[in-house]
Order: sequence, then C-alpha cells, then structure tokens
Amino acid sequence: MSEDRADLIRKIKNTDTFEDEKLARDIRNDMVDIVSKTGGHLASSLGVVELTLALHKVFNAPEDKIVWDVGHQTYAHKMITGRWNEMKTLRQLDGISGFPKITESPYDSSSPGHSGTSLSIALGYAKARDLKGDNNHVIAVIGDGSLTSGVAWEAINHIGEEQTPLIVVLNDNEMSISRNIGGLSKHLHRLRTSSFYNKLKSNLKKVGGKKGQHTLASIRDAVKYSILPRDIFEEIGLRYYGPIDGHDIDSLVKMLSFAKELERPVIVHVITKKGKGFKPAEDDPTRFHGIGHFDPNSDCSEKKETDIKSWSEAFGDALLECAKKDDRICAITAAMRDSTGLNKMAWMYPSRVFDVGIAEQHAAAFAEGLALSGMKPVAAVYSTFLQRAYDEALTEICLQKLPVVFAVDRAGVTGADGETHQGIYDIAFLYSMPGMTIMSPRDEETLNIMLKKAFNMDAPVAVRYPRGKVITRSFKSGDGTPEVIKQGHTLMIVSDANMLDEALKAADMIDSRKGEGYAAVADIGTLKPLDESFLAECFKKYKYVITLEDGVFRGGFGSAITQFAAEKKFGSEILNIGWPDAFIEHGSIKELRERYKMDASGIAERILKFTGDLN
Repeated sequence: MSEDRADLIRKIKNTDTFEDEKLARDIRNDMVDIVSKTGGHLASSLGVVELTLALHKVFNAPEDKIVWDVGHQTYAHKMITGRWNEMKTLRQLDGISGFPKITESPYDSSSPGHSGTSLSIALGYAKARDLKGDNNHVIAVIGDGSLTSGVAWEAINHIGEEQTPLIVVLNDNEMSISRNIGGLSKHLHRLRTSSFYNKLKSNLKKVGGKKGQHTLASIRDAVKYSILPRDIFEEIGLRYYGPIDGHDIDSLVKMLSFAKELERPVIVHVITKKGKGFKPAEDDPTRFHGIGHFDPNSDCSEKKETDIKSWSEAFGDALLECAKKDDRICAITAAMRDSTGLNKMAWMYPSRVFDVGIAEQHAAAFAEGLALSGMKPVAAVYSTFLQRAYDEALTEICLQKLPVVFAVDRAGVTGADGETHQGIYDIAFLYSMPGMTIMSPRDEETLNIMLKKAFNMDAPVAVRYPRGKVITRSFKSGDGTPEVIKQGHTLMIVSDANMLDEALKAADMIDSRKGEGYAAVADIGTLKPLDESFLAECFKKYKYVITLEDGVFRGGFGSAITQFAAEKKFGSEILNIGWPDAFIEHGSIKELRERYKMDASGIAERILKFTGDLN
C-alpha cells in the first residue's frame, strides 16, 4: 500500500470515476483518523478532496504550478504527492508541516500561511514563465474568505491589466474561519444561486452548435448581465466560468481542461462544502477549521485538559464587563469572532462588534475612524496577523495618538502551526512605534486591570497574551507595574508574563547551585514604556540583570533595557534571552522551548554559562 500511495500522483492521471470516488473516500477516512490524533485544519481539507484530485489529473505538477492560498486545505494534496505515510507526523516536531512548504516537497510551489497571497505569487510565476519562454500552466486556488483580503484584490487588478494566462480557482464554501460577511460574499451568493441563469446557459450551449456559438455567447452575456450584477471579475479582465459543483470530479476535470486551453486569465468558480464527508465537521465547520485531538467515533468533542477558561475567553469576559459600563467601547475582528473571544459581546451588543473579514489592514484603519469619532475601539487579532496591519497601526493610530486597543491574542510561540504562525514578532515591531504602550498580563485578574487601564489611557495600547489556558497563580495579581515575585541578592531575571513560570523555575535551579536567595525574579508588567526607576534600582542592586521574553530577542524589551543601561552607564552585566533570530518550526510549545533552551532548564543553563558558573 505504501508503494501505491507514493505513486498516486502518476496513477490518478488514468483512473476512472469509480476509482477516483473510492480514492476520495479513502483520503477522507485517513485524514479524519490522522487529524484526530495530531490536530489540524480538518474542515478546509475535507472540503477540497475532489478538487485536489481534479487538479492533479488535469495538470502536471510540479512543472505546472499549483499555488494554494494559506494552505489550510492541502492535506489531500500532501497525501497524493508522496506524503501519505508521513501524515501521521503532521504538525509534530520534525514531522511534516500543516501548510505547503517548498523545502518539504517539489509539489509545494510556495510556503504560505496567511490569507490572500496566492494570486500575487501565481502572477509572479506566470510572468516569469513568459519571460523565460516556458509553456507550463499556473493555477492559484483561493477561498472566498481569502478573497476579501486587500492583497488579493491588488493582485486581481494587476492580473486584469497584464492579461497573462493563468487560472484562478475560487473555492467557494461560504466560510473563512467564521462565516463570511460583506458585499463580496453576497455577490458570490447571487452567482451561486441564480439557477435560472445557469439553466439558460446550459440550454443555449445544447442548441447552439459551432456556427451559433458567437451569437449565443452574446445572448448569454446579455442575459447574464440582466440577471446578475455585471460580473466584477469580467469587468476587471478575468473570464469567469461557473459556478460548478466542487465535489463532481468529472465536471471539475472538464472545466479545468477547458480553462487550461485559454490564452488569458480565467476564474473558475467552484462550490464546495467545508467538512465534506465527516458529519461533525459539516455541521460545525468553524470548530473543525482548526481542531485539537478528538475521538472521531464519539461526539467528537475536543479532549480538554481542564475546565479553566482560555486567554481568549478571559479577554472576551473582561471586554464585555468594560462594554457594559461604557457604550463607546466597540470591538473589531478579522473573520475570527469566536476564536478571539468576542462571541459574548457580539451576542449582547451586536451593533458594537464588527467583523471586517480577512482584512487586518482595513481593521486598523477602520479603528482610526471610530476613534476619531469618539469611540473606544479594540481590535482583537492574533499576533501573527497583526503584523499585516503594521503600517496602519503606525501611521493611522500611533501618529495621531488615538485611543485604539489591540488585543494581541496567541502572542509568543504558539506551536504546531509553525513558522508563519509563531507570535514572536509583535513586541519588536510594536516597540518601534512611538506612543505605543505594550502590556503583558500574568493572570485573568491582571488582564482585567490592564484592559480597564487601556480604555482610560486615551492612547494606543497593545495587551498581549498567549495561546492556551489562563494560569492560576499562588501570588496576587499585578497591576501593570514591575513587581519582584522572588527575592534574591545577586542576579535579577526581568521577565514578561508569558515566561514568568519558566523564570521562577530557572531561578530555583540557579539557587540550588549558587545558594538560596541568589536569583531574584520580577514580572515587568508593562513592556513599554519601561519603568526606568525600577530598572535603575535593579542595576544598582544586582551584579547580573537577565531579560526574558516570549518574543525575538532582537528589538524586544530586553534590547530596550540594554540600551537604557548603556545610556545611564550602569555597571551590571546584562544578558537578553528570547527566541533567536530565526523562523521557529512547528512542534508543541514544550518541545520548542526545550529545543531552543527557552524552558527553565535551558534558561538556567544559559544564565550560569553567562555568569561563568557552568563547568
């Protein structure tokens, strides 16, 4: 079986419909079994099994370039391109990635992870092909959710101008992570549901014959534009075909075969069902978009370690309490309402929660308009996606000193989604923005305190918190000011909240070697601006000052502390500890911390080596 699986990419070129449908069932069965053990983006990949088979039947990858947007939907693609047996290592440390990865397989034409980029990449491939005189095909597969991204429309505009031959497959399942919203979604719905037009188009083709095709095409277009809004894709310059059933392999093969013969850019509109073939995912595609371990033979509920609420839920609860007391507070999400904890506020105050689609740049600029009008907007966004709104956060919000709060979810290393999703850059890039305050809560109560402070500051604020469950601590909550959690006399570890537990454990390990009370630990609370009086006391009291942060160490708050010490000419020896100047691969948070010496043992080892106490 393993040999057959390794050779699938060649065999499917000649399989018939019965064999294709059987293979689709086998792929889905194995996919559910694998993801139930590894976790992953299940619903998206279940929805495109037939489309994946059709693409590989019609096109000759890797010579033909299939560019997948985001990559959530590529598990079937991985399985039929020689990686079926490796799927059991999906998203595991040193296993295969949950996204396409050019270093993993020649069949992966890019290494994406964020929405909307496939069209730009595909046009780059197509123009390079033309410049080199090659004749391969280029296909971009993009979802209707991703199509709301601004970068996707920048690419469509350029594709229409260039008229370079390429194929855009629009995978329309009416979903991004949460259900799609907005004008584009409504437009696609009208295209999907105009059965009168689709039946008329089919009848015209049947009676036309070769001689009447030109006349019938004119009639068809006149009818189409009288029934539907004048199609935006064709107005821009892409010939539109569809919609067609994305689970009918024969229809897909015929349409894609036709499209590849056209010497112009075309868009093939394909209707699929997210979660197809696995009823729990069909019924709840949002939950199964990104799912942890589950039992596929039971009610498919996720295995929960505890009933403690997540940081996202804690933020949502804190925000709701603030919103009850101030009707100027409103919330913005980029297609991730439930994931960022905004569902309760959306239920209670629906007119004050705005889902802008996958459009982080717009979200930040939209927040500017709200703030300028006297509102108090909070933009809830994952750290890895906030970097897409860097320019707006800098020039629209910080430049004007506007009271916009960024709730930076999944801050720090997040684990199995890998390089494109590790939230380790936000401290560094937010630190560069004049007027930005950055807070790091250590527990739920501290989060509540910081969020209230943020809404009262009349300035840009980022409150960053990690993925996972809220920690219950034995010591009291903080208020955002630096606080010494463990006393010591020679060495001070100044930590952000994400790394506080590792810092305390590392300090105990150092004490066991150097003597009780050697190492102190402080929770810095607010990462920017620095509390210079607190730091001055640290540099006067301690021989060694260690900074520890769940972010890249270059450009983080540790670098700012080092610069402060240099300017003031303090004599303490300083060591900055953070994630290295590298892209961090996929694996569990625990495994990655161990590998990069960001766990307690590794931190203690690095500190003792720095102080010269490691034999």
